[in-house]
Amino acid sequence: MTWTAPAGTEALIFDCDGTLADTMPIHYQAWTAMLDRHGIPFTETRFYELGGVPTGQIIRILSGETGVPVNNVSAMVHEKEQLFLVHLQQVRALDAVVQIAKAYRGTLPLAVASGGYRETVHLTLDHVGIRDWFRAVVCAEDTPRHKPEPDVFLEAAQQLGATPARCVVFEDTDIGLEAARRAGMTGVDVRPWVPAR
Repeated sequence: MTWTAPAGTEALIFDCDGTLADTMPIHYQAWTAMLDRHGIPFTETRFYELGGVPTGQIIRILSGETGVPVNNVSAMVHEKEQLFLVHLQQVRALDAVVQIAKAYRGTLPLAVASGGYRETVHLTLDHVGIRDWFRAVVCAEDTPRHKPEPDVFLEAAQQLGATPARCVVFEDTDIGLEAARRAGMTGVDVRPWVPAR
């Protein structure tokens, strides 16, 4: 599989989970382990529909959808992220996408723009050995609004000194691709390139 940047491209921006790293099945295991204790159902379909949304926001959405009250969202976020990190060694790079980043490393500025939290994103990128490839890593803590809002991608473009309309975004979710569209960027859906889930 080969991909060529369109003429005039100034920067490439990559989502992390499900795009650079095959984390989504392990994130789902962590989610269900945490939510089962609170009596909150979370189907795999709904999990993938909410891909790119920060953990705390997902907890609030699920609480509203199910009518199950939650008292301490921050504690639930911490528990879920720690459950994921316990299994971080199982995570593998998604080679088709990583090869694109590798091909343009040193030619175009690269960024990661994720709905994940900084510690988890950094540890994931470190684990697959690519964190130093990216001039900017923008995470959930860095913008007040999250995907499908465009803020995370616009912040990444700003940190790279790139014009949004000349950025290409690599994403694995409808929410992420909508955020790229709202940012005025070209979105590339990586799902056809990654192993079936």
